[in-house]
Amino acid sequence: MVSCKSVYEPREDSNMLETWVKKYAFGKVLDMGTGSGIQAIAATQKSSVKSVLAADVQKGVIGYCKKNIKNKKIKFIQSDLFSNMQGKFDTIIFNPPYLPQELKLKDLTIEGGKKGYGVIERFLNEVNDFLNPDGIILMVFSSLTKKEKVEESISNNLLEFEELEKQHIFFEDIYVYLLRKNEFLKKLGKNGIENVKYLAKGHRGIIFTGLYKSKKIAIKSKNPKSTAFGRIENEAKWLKRLNKSKIGPKLLIHDKDYFAYEYIDGDFIIDYLKKSNKNKIKNIIKIIFSQMRAIDRLKIDKEEMHHPIKHVIVSKNKPYLIDFERAHYSKSPKNVTQFCQFLMGGYAREIFKGKKIAINNGKLIQLAKVYKNHPNRANFRKIVDSICK
Repeated sequence: MVSCKSVYEPREDSNMLETWVKKYAFGKVLDMGTGSGIQAIAATQKSSVKSVLAADVQKGVIGYCKKNIKNKKIKFIQSDLFSNMQGKFDTIIFNPPYLPQELKLKDLTIEGGKKGYGVIERFLNEVNDFLNPDGIILMVFSSLTKKEKVEESISNNLLEFEELEKQHIFFEDIYVYLLRKNEFLKKLGKNGIENVKYLAKGHRGIIFTGLYKSKKIAIKSKNPKSTAFGRIENEAKWLKRLNKSKIGPKLLIHDKDYFAYEYIDGDFIIDYLKKSNKNKIKNIIKIIFSQMRAIDRLKIDKEEMHHPIKHVIVSKNKPYLIDFERAHYSKSPKNVTQFCQFLMGGYAREIFKGKKIAINNGKLIQLAKVYKNHPNRANFRKIVDSICK
């Protein structure tokens, strides 16, 4: 066979993976990072495999494989992971470059980024869009890649894994994992939600984005590590009620496991205040106060409005309240007074100083106390006017 310096020669990890490819591969197969083509060839040996698409980022590798591998089931293409990919597959095979990058050495066949797991993370962040609902992923990696980081990325992308094999070779452990879409991801797919991507994680919830009826949405589910009970159902309940008063992003779908709402593309409140002028800031504060007043009148305590750094997003000069997981009924809600606390605190005070917005803390404290005891419209207006006139 003609040699090619850029081809990854089969080693122990390749042989381990090959064993499981011969056992599990089926249907339409994608061999990502094909290298020498060993996994593509192994897949074709199964009668249950209909076709194999073998991809590699390096042009020289694809040229080598086309010249040396003649198999009607295999098609070779050049692609940086999924950049040149279309369709969905039943089996996706991945022997990634997984070693931490050395200072000078840059070998695409073995190095997976500065910490080793960069290429794997990129792969996992995209793979669900190309995997059929009941499809599988066969992947090999090393303990040098930081196993806990790989498993965290698997979990964040709503995949579940099974360790098929582990071998200790010299100074590292080599693992072969079988991955599948978890039941939650399958449920989202059945409900018409596609292109699901991990966005952020909190103490009690995890946020994903997705597409629903061709529109971008946000999806919130429970953080598996949280011991809190019923938070998802509680938040969806309050958001649905507040939507009737045109507060919060529009709730679209909800059940006991998750809820989905329109995605708000904007800035968190602090970032908006930093980049906006005095008039825009005062207008946003007025609108937020009006929403706080509306929630007070509904006898709902949102909580955390004294520190709403990640609870208010401003989009097109309109504020949206998010994160209602701690919302509850209260005879004496404190949304207005909590927002007063935020405006007097260090985060906002320094910004207001630079924007020449004067807030008299002593006066605002007194007005907030009066409103707390007599939460009527007149006392509310005095608070707003003290800041926004």
